[in-house]
Amino acid sequence: MLSRLVEQHKVERFASLLDRADKVVLTAHVSPDGDAVGATLAMWHFLKAKGKDAHVVLPNAFPDTLSWLPGARDIVLHDNDAARAGELLDAADVVCCMDFNAARRVGALQEALVKSPAVKIMIDHHPGPEDFCSLVISHPELSSTSELVFRLVCAIGCWYDLSYESAVCICTGMMTDTGGFTYNSNNPETYYIVSKLLEKGVDKDDIYRRVFNTQSEGRLRLMGHMLSECMTVLQDYAAALVVLTREDFCKFPVNKGDTEGFVNMPLSIRGVIFSAFLREDKDMIKVSLRSVGDFACNELAEKYFGGGGHKNASGGEFHGTMAEAEELMKKALLEYQDRLVAARRANQDK
Repeated sequence: MLSRLVEQHKVERFASLLDRADKVVLTAHVSPDGDAVGATLAMWHFLKAKGKDAHVVLPNAFPDTLSWLPGARDIVLHDNDAARAGELLDAADVVCCMDFNAARRVGALQEALVKSPAVKIMIDHHPGPEDFCSLVISHPELSSTSELVFRLVCAIGCWYDLSYESAVCICTGMMTDTGGFTYNSNNPETYYIVSKLLEKGVDKDDIYRRVFNTQSEGRLRLMGHMLSECMTVLQDYAAALVVLTREDFCKFPVNKGDTEGFVNMPLSIRGVIFSAFLREDKDMIKVSLRSVGDFACNELAEKYFGGGGHKNASGGEFHGTMAEAEELMKKALLEYQDRLVAARRANQDK
């Protein structure tokens, strides 16, 4: 059995808002990952089965490794069709904000989201939710927003209405946000949920293969280049820094999302408990941070790169040159050096 995490008054209001709504839009953060896409599509399938006029509007493209998910082809991308995205948000009765805790996290979609007259519901597991939604259902203690979707569906008494398609999307979101259940996944109830998804016919092994073991040749070659030429190990800081520029990407035929998971790789090096990944994008430097143990990388992300996230998984961005971003990261590492080394020592003593 699952513990009742979501307050009953929120469960009741959530059910009431969706029951009265005809048109629902579901959206998620910029550069949506497996949990964002999985949670959003899972709720979309659930609402469609309830007869709602539901649409998924995402800020931009998601990784190709998620394109097989049921319903992925029906997603409206704001950066491809801003007019259509705006029309859907303007016409919505309810907007479900999935897997993000601040309006700015949807990037260029923010203006249309904020302007929408719809009632907004936040369904998220990131700490520090901001005040832009009428109903906030936020549980940072959970493995993923997809897990929260499952709990909400059960809380409103609709477990038997959960379709196979929704179950596949939930399992994918849970799996990707825990690295295949290798971190943030020590709660026994997480595996109870997986067992219930298996009852719906989900093939967990096939999902793992599709997400983690179906890669493009370009990704593998870029990975080798990254590990060989673009990674600096800084043992004095218990850290590693990975830098990929546009020139690096030009050398390999890569797809959207082909760098997913790169930031985690240096954490397999003995003595490294913090990994920073700087990736040059069109008009910014994307920053991804990961840590293990007691070091809170989200604090560094917020202070230096205007970001945030989870204690051990966070990110941000930098507007400037790669050289400037690297200097800022080195400044951050110098400030946090003592805490990083202490966290490594504590981790080794366990």
